[in-house]
Amino acid sequence: MSSTPAGVSPARSNKGAKGQMKKKHSSSQAPISAVRSRKGPLRRIVSVLVQFLVHTYKMKKPARKAHMLKLIDKKYQNRFPEILRRASFSMEMLFGVDLKEVDRTKHTYTFVSKMALPNDGTMSRGRGLPKTGILMYILGVILMKGNCATEENIWEFLNKMRVYAGKRHFIFGEPKKLITQDLVKLKYLEYRQVANSDPARYEFLWGPRAHAETSKMKVLEFLAKVNHTVPSAFQSLYEEALKDEEERSPSQGCSQGWHYCHGQCTFQGHIQSLLSPRVR
Repeated sequence: MSSTPAGVSPARSNKGAKGQMKKKHSSSQAPISAVRSRKGPLRRIVSVLVQFLVHTYKMKKPARKAHMLKLIDKKYQNRFPEILRRASFSMEMLFGVDLKEVDRTKHTYTFVSKMALPNDGTMSRGRGLPKTGILMYILGVILMKGNCATEENIWEFLNKMRVYAGKRHFIFGEPKKLITQDLVKLKYLEYRQVANSDPARYEFLWGPRAHAETSKMKVLEFLAKVNHTVPSAFQSLYEEALKDEEERSPSQGCSQGWHYCHGQCTFQGHIQSLLSPRVR
């Protein structure tokens, strides 16, 4: 199954990519029960490992290969690199964090947030879950909507992730407060009234810290990775991102591409089946 984040669609000028996104989106609407029914042994192992990685992240402890192998049946331990790759992909898509090996001798890993949100992305003291993932997706929606997305665009996307205004989410807390106040106060998002709108309507843009800590190319690479494609598949957006890279650093040229892995869950599937309420 595709891992398309439901609700994201490229800008109008990018018709080819838009068609591809719509096709993937339609395939992502299978009932959660159907997603679960297709789980094989390896998928279940990946799910268990994700739970373990979430726990270590919340406890602010590194994850060791030796500990992870104890969670894996012996007949699958030779597939550990693939299992870890798929679990780290899930963590990246859910939370916006990258897996880094910090000790090659002991095979110890930790996660690094893609953005410098407070408290390693949790935005609050304690052992919460990182909010960087939802920020990356919102930045992606803004990019695909021509660098300015209406509040309706954002909530259409979030609702398809089963994230609703006024309804507390076990990862993101109260979403409306998160995106219209917290991330705005931290200057990752700009939230303003649409000019001459009556009744008042609002729109989102990238905030100054988003421009400082990431780039159009990095966000496009993130969304391309979700869809198991390459940034150049979104031609007009890719050209815009390349121009942005050149303006940022003429001597460095464009950024390096991601290493693409082949996860199989939708973003909704990750939230619903890889993470259970016990991670709260």
